[in-house]
Amino acid sequence: MQLNVINKTISLPDGRTISVETGKLAKQADGSVVVRMGNTMLLATVVSNKEAKEDVDFLPLSVDYQEKFASSGKIPGGFLKREGRLSDYEILISRLVDRAIRPMFPDDYHADTQVNISLISGDEDALPDSLAALAASSALAVSDIPFNGPISEVRVARVNGEFVINPTMSQKDEADLDLIVAATIDNILMVEGEMKQVSEDEMLDAIKAAHEAIKEQCKVQLELQEEAGKTEKREYSHENDDEELKERMQKELYDKVYAVAQQQIRDKQERSETFSGIKDEFVESFDEEDEVDTALISRYFKSIQKEACRNLVLNENKRLDGRALDEVRSIWSEVDYLPSTHGSAVFTRGETQSLSTVTLGTKLDEQLIDGAMYSGSNKFMLHYNFPGFSTGEVKPNRGPARREVGHGNLAWRALKVVLPEENPYTIRVVSDILESNGSSSMATVCAGSLALMDAGIPVSASVSGIAMGMISDSETGKFGILSDILGDEDHLGDMDFKVTGTEKGITATQMDIKVDGLSYDVLKQALEQAREGRLHILNEMKKTIAEPRPDLKPNAPRSEVLKIEKDMIGAVIGPGGKIVQEIQKETGATVVIEEDDRNGIVSVFAVNKDSMEDALKRIRAIVAVPEVGEVYDGVVKSIMPFGAFIEFMPGKDGLLHISEIKWERLEKMEGVMEVGEQVKVKLVDIDKKTGKFRLSRKVLLPKPEKKEEKAS
Repeated sequence: MQLNVINKTISLPDGRTISVETGKLAKQADGSVVVRMGNTMLLATVVSNKEAKEDVDFLPLSVDYQEKFASSGKIPGGFLKREGRLSDYEILISRLVDRAIRPMFPDDYHADTQVNISLISGDEDALPDSLAALAASSALAVSDIPFNGPISEVRVARVNGEFVINPTMSQKDEADLDLIVAATIDNILMVEGEMKQVSEDEMLDAIKAAHEAIKEQCKVQLELQEEAGKTEKREYSHENDDEELKERMQKELYDKVYAVAQQQIRDKQERSETFSGIKDEFVESFDEEDEVDTALISRYFKSIQKEACRNLVLNENKRLDGRALDEVRSIWSEVDYLPSTHGSAVFTRGETQSLSTVTLGTKLDEQLIDGAMYSGSNKFMLHYNFPGFSTGEVKPNRGPARREVGHGNLAWRALKVVLPEENPYTIRVVSDILESNGSSSMATVCAGSLALMDAGIPVSASVSGIAMGMISDSETGKFGILSDILGDEDHLGDMDFKVTGTEKGITATQMDIKVDGLSYDVLKQALEQAREGRLHILNEMKKTIAEPRPDLKPNAPRSEVLKIEKDMIGAVIGPGGKIVQEIQKETGATVVIEEDDRNGIVSVFAVNKDSMEDALKRIRAIVAVPEVGEVYDGVVKSIMPFGAFIEFMPGKDGLLHISEIKWERLEKMEGVMEVGEQVKVKLVDIDKKTGKFRLSRKVLLPKPEKKEEKAS
């Protein structure tokens, strides 16, 4: 069988290469490619139905990224021993690809479309998440599916002041800026990542560096598409249109919709009902014998409403709820709301509200991670919940959807930067969204920051977040940048982005751009307006709590960490764990023992102060180093003809020779001491060769005076 294999190579700035190959694997898919960098290989396939389902007015696109365990020579954990549902990490990569490619499909293309990306070979020196969107776009390029690409994504990290494209794992860990950037040859599409309190200008420089690399990857995809003979895409007709109805609705309804927008109704429910009333009135205007296509009417009405609300901003600098473009909604917050949690906070901004809690756990509560590329543990978790009642809807609770996973991850990235480096606790933050009308993820950041401070976690700074939007007109050049966007404004705009940070700088960002030709000057202006809004929110938060509480809550577990010599770990654990289990049982404390390159690390957790002190006292006694000249309270363990063996420290026995018991000479040991008797002794010597301890009791007793000799 003869294969028509096409292989293209992309060069990175540091000399490494990426290859894109098609024509060898998965040829029955509409498009398939294998992308390789180092030993990392991704197989991407795309399949799209020829026809759309009836009355579908959106793109039913699904993107799934999955890492095969075999790619890294691993067998999955658990009972099934096979890949199961996507992990949160895989969901996050799927979302990155989805957000990059979805806007590039034609607006009227509504056929079910599926993109699958599989890691088939893994290499830590070539992280696969930065290659996934390149693979997806390349698969679309070699298919006949309509797609206004190509696009690509790269990771850009700043390591020692220099930008690195698609860094290795070790370089990524050293970076103070880590962004995934998606773009076409001409325009930025999506940005997401985390930073260690960097400035807006530094983030823009990173985006520019990423875009230069993306341009080259897009050019290679165009060459691949041409060689594969896929420059002509399939014809389709997925929308039924009624131009007469469309023109009638525009003529009759636009002014009415615009007038409602001008009313600047603050209440979300009232505003929605007022808009819907216009559409309902129009539907009722038809006679009973008329054929009414309600799906078509709904689609045209959405378009009219979007146009009117956008024009309100562009023509009058007014917003739906009456605020100025840079105005943040009213804020109130409260901490210590829940008496039994380790930390809690309520943060409300406008009609968006988060109730967040902090729970402190021990090393035993860490999240275990078993992935194809990474296995380890996680000491900081943030979970975001979005129940239906938060928007007045009926929705079954079936676990977190991809949106919840993505929003939670953004808040997690925003807050982890300010956590203390020496942190003995496993920390879990949970954000329950109780109301939602715009940027509940940013409310989660604010509430989470307040709750951490309420819990007494010594965070380095308070963190706030703000969601921004932009509405623009390419023909007139007009644009409006909106601070703290509503849910309605999120759907109306050409750009929405979320920025979190401290007073010093940005900690995380998520940006989606839906318009061509957005200049860096406009983006810079938007980021500056976001900074001002973010600082305003920080000031409001400080009115509730300005710094972490000096102590943990009474019901929170206390923790102390002891560093011990590595060779003392066994002594603390004891044979079969006997000693450490005994300490935990008798004191009620939890003792966790680890080791690093130099020391043994003993972490002790206890809610009760007495339990903590008792456990620490026992551990310190075990690991204490005997010192010559020190006096100890010992216990007689055994008696021999030549003396007694005394346990003067836990697990440490020394010889109290018969000559060291009293100043008077003893002929035998009978009747002098008993096993179990307590005796105070002094450590007088440690044999350098054998390590044996020599004790003395008589040196602690008054020395008898010598009797004077009688005169002769």
